[in-house]
Amino acid sequence: MQSTYGLVWIVKDFAFPDSNFHKRITIGAGIASFLTVLGWYWLFGWLLISAGAPPAYPLPDYAWFSLCISLCIWGCVIMIAADAEKYFTLRLKSGLITDGMYRFIRHPNYLGEMTIYSSFALMVWQWLPVVVLAWIWGGLFAINMSLKEVSMSRYPEWEQYKKHSWRLLPPIL
Repeated sequence: MQSTYGLVWIVKDFAFPDSNFHKRITIGAGIASFLTVLGWYWLFGWLLISAGAPPAYPLPDYAWFSLCISLCIWGCVIMIAADAEKYFTLRLKSGLITDGMYRFIRHPNYLGEMTIYSSFALMVWQWLPVVVLAWIWGGLFAINMSLKEVSMSRYPEWEQYKKHSWRLLPPIL
């Protein structure tokens, strides 16, 4: 699943590159990024393959694997669709994107990534990935989403858009 996610990122980078990921950084910033965020994700796979016994999943293995793989695929679809919409829409017009996936969810990119990483944590089925995700989602994603919303608030249609959209999950009827 993680390898597929890596392949998705490579394809995404060729199809609609994000200029933020092509900025030069220092070696120190790269090490800091690895130690604070990226390296922790590698822990998931290591925990899965290094455990002495397979995890005791709450469902039969085939059902649990199907759930985890489906969540990973669904997260990749959400993330790629949101990134593609943002990339191509902003090439044609600048401003607030309020249609497509963004019509209901203000941060579908983060929702996709959170779904993907949830699938990894569920596959490992241990407490440590849950702690890692809480750290990253609370310490990085929540802050970035808040900063993005402050940036989006400069648009006149922001207040109306905010009233009719959800930060991450739409209401379930």
